Amino acid sequence: MCGICGVWQYSTREPVDRDRLRRMTEAMLHRGPDDGGAFFDDAAGVALGFRRLSIIDPSPAGHQPMGNEDGTVWGMCNGEIYNFIDLRAGLAARGHVLRSRSDTEVIVHGYEERGTECVRELDGMFALAIWDARRRRLLLARDRLGKKPLYYYDDGRRLLFASELKALITDATVPRTLNWDAVGQFLALGNVAGSRSIFAGIRKLPPGHWLVCDGADIVTQPYWDWLPALHRVDHRRSEADWVADLLVALRAAVQRRMISDVPLGAFLSGGIDSSAVVAAMAAVSTQPVKTFSVGFAERRYNELEYARAVAQHFGTDHHELIVQPEAVADILPRLVHQYDEPFADASALPTYYLAKLAREHVTVALSGDGADEACAGYDRYAQALQERAVDAVPPAVRRVLLSPLDWLPIGVPGRRLGRRLMLDPMQRYASAMRHMPAEQVAALLTPETAQRITSDGAAPVLEALRRAADLDPLSRMQYADAKVYLPDDILVKIDRASMLNSLEVRCPFLDHHFLELMATVPPQMRLCRGQGKSLLKRALRGVLPEHVLHRPKMGFAVPMASWFRDDLASFVSEVVLDRRTAQRGIFAPRALEKLVRTQANLTRVTPHLWEILVFEFWCRAYLDAA
Repeated sequence: MCGICGVWQYSTREPVDRDRLRRMTEAMLHRGPDDGGAFFDDAAGVALGFRRLSIIDPSPAGHQPMGNEDGTVWGMCNGEIYNFIDLRAGLAARGHVLRSRSDTEVIVHGYEERGTECVRELDGMFALAIWDARRRRLLLARDRLGKKPLYYYDDGRRLLFASELKALITDATVPRTLNWDAVGQFLALGNVAGSRSIFAGIRKLPPGHWLVCDGADIVTQPYWDWLPALHRVDHRRSEADWVADLLVALRAAVQRRMISDVPLGAFLSGGIDSSAVVAAMAAVSTQPVKTFSVGFAERRYNELEYARAVAQHFGTDHHELIVQPEAVADILPRLVHQYDEPFADASALPTYYLAKLAREHVTVALSGDGADEACAGYDRYAQALQERAVDAVPPAVRRVLLSPLDWLPIGVPGRRLGRRLMLDPMQRYASAMRHMPAEQVAALLTPETAQRITSDGAAPVLEALRRAADLDPLSRMQYADAKVYLPDDILVKIDRASMLNSLEVRCPFLDHHFLELMATVPPQMRLCRGQGKSLLKRALRGVLPEHVLHRPKMGFAVPMASWFRDDLASFVSEVVLDRRTAQRGIFAPRALEKLVRTQANLTRVTPHLWEILVFEFWCRAYLDAA
């Protein structure tokens, strides 16, 4: 796990300033504290920068950027390639001279043979860069699901790229102009989704895509998508057959992710997903698996008793930590800066402390993330399928029956449900994914800001649902989550929180072989009688303790409401009602005052208040510091 960055001044072909590359790489020191490297092709105006967290082949032979035999192809990779041993054997048999045991060297020589098509052979999580000096061509690529980030900026004269946005803007000539539609998207979804970024001009390479720049054009192209597999549902096989295949595929995915030359462990929440990963690790490990859990003093948010039960069941070397409310005030400004863009998933806080705890003992940790998308585990899937019953009522009749709910005050749950049920199924699911309805977003903003936002904040969700329009309803929702919620929320959360602690996190449920298998399982087996992860739970009978297997789903919730009402009330008020917040002219001051007053009497935290708190800290880190 590492950080990559680079510059190609393709218009002028002038040598890249060494200090510029140094600033870019140093901005990502946390991603790779073990080693750093650089490559310069002054004649072409190319520079590649690298920070290394040594996982595979930690010897000097694994130093990056890494070249081929004659130095005409140079590459670097942030991530891990799990099938590199097989690829390496094939390359050696065909005459390639490999000088290390590094997976990155396999990419370099694979590119020599197959060009951009080599990316399709890679099984892993990665963001990579290849400079081809002979063809004067730069290749960037990102893994299938988007586990590893990659930002880029092109102004028609030069192309800059980096694992983190903060590395790009160390160059003062890269503009920090707000993308107002991205701001609207953040307020709607809690993150900035898709290929846009919070800054106009800076973009993200989408998951499952590569980018090729030849000095004249920049072309992005998809090389993988989950959609074709979701069209290949197999209704001929029995449940027993599917259970057997699921277990084999999951155990293989876990075993592939246990390849490491440094200490390795696992996150353990006590839920089904992480427990399944620990079970598979324990089955093949010769020593007790190191497991890590965090919890809260508030009992209804604390899963530690389940984590301890699983740890005891599998005999793990278990470690845990209680996250206190004062931790928010201590770490939030730093955490917001680490996330590059405004990011409002509050579980980023415990994820950071979980990664911090794990890093004290290991350098690599496996997690259960991705199981909800792969195995249909979100409660909202069953709810959305139940809500489809209203579609039997003509839309005009529905509007008449539900319109009285519009008299309820904005923010009341019944009003939002009524409005959602008036929509068609596609718009209804996109509405359910919103942190805030459009009318609530508009009520928070000044009129000037509201006019600057021209697109629907939930547009990425709607676009993914449209692409999957001919799938069954469940598969359609899973696909939308895999395209939007997974890469732009879940995986961003894991990557930034773990890399701030120089920890690599691997997700077996996001193995693309496992995903493609689960796509072919009939929908009624994935979600049966309103029970999410139906097939996964059947497969784990006799593997996990029964009380863990049938426990209610909790998610990684944070007791933010009680914190905001008690321990953090003054902290939140001071930031949200600060003069600097008002002077930005983005949020209406009276709306902010009302939010703070209202929160003092609520038993749940309003997403509005948390998003505004995060956004203000982001502005201080990225706009005020410019």
